Amino acid sequence: MKYARLVLFLVIPLAGALAQQKSQEEIDREKRYLEQSAKAASDTSKHYGWVHTASAALNLTQVSFKDWVAGGSNTLAYSVALQGSSVLTSEQTVWTNNYHLAFGQARLGDQGLRKTDDDIYLESLLILRTGGSVSPYVALTFRSQFGPGYNYSSVPETQVSKIFDPAYVTQSAGLEYRPASWLTTRVGAEVREIVTSQFNQYATDLTTNTVHKVWTRGGLESVSELNANVAENIQLVGRLELFAPFQTMDRIVVRNDYSIVAKVNKYISTGLTFNLINDVNVSARTQMKQALSLGLTYTLF
Repeated sequence: MKYARLVLFLVIPLAGALAQQKSQEEIDREKRYLEQSAKAASDTSKHYGWVHTASAALNLTQVSFKDWVAGGSNTLAYSVALQGSSVLTSEQTVWTNNYHLAFGQARLGDQGLRKTDDDIYLESLLILRTGGSVSPYVALTFRSQFGPGYNYSSVPETQVSKIFDPAYVTQSAGLEYRPASWLTTRVGAEVREIVTSQFNQYATDLTTNTVHKVWTRGGLESVSELNANVAENIQLVGRLELFAPFQTMDRIVVRNDYSIVAKVNKYISTGLTFNLINDVNVSARTQMKQALSLGLTYTLF
């Protein structure tokens, strides 16, 4: 009995020490696991490096008549588009390069091919990451067209534009405010050049009737963009650009672009676009363009 008590006296503290040691090992192991998990989550959330996206679209419309007593005109229309982005993310900056290229024509009866869509748009935006919702930025944009444009309301038709005539180039710097992942607003100072060669009416200062080949103006800019999924297969994209020249602050140049794209399946989508331009130096009236399309869309990468 005496020896039994002695064994219990020695074994019980030893078992308690072993249990305490095991519990401490488990705590240390759990701590290491949590630290490794946090580090892995942090590393995967950074996504440093280049990310490229691109998609192509093709829309076709064809109508043909033969001995159709109700009347009608043969119609052939097409449009092609390529758009995408290349984004380089680092710990201090985000460099985004966007591009949109589009061209379309239509033939109605015997009128011949007429342009329905033509756009070259390139944008390079560099944002300094501050960790908050407000960040400084610098931006460079270029906008023009591929082919000649005509005014068909006059007889005979008159040419009013051609490739890179006019061309619009802007350089800007300021602050970007991002209240949500799908909404951004930039406000800053901008230098805008309108470059022409033959069609100088786009670079004519109507306040002084001065005709320029290259018209350079400084002013204030505001650019607001939204990109939201309103449904599982419906995306709403919008962009509102405001430019107020320093010399004529009351004549704000407005460009507003909206598009709603609904994907029917992996390759077929339908879209509705609306464009609005208000620039009194080009036209006293507000310019509007609307298009409804159904066609093939393919994600390149």
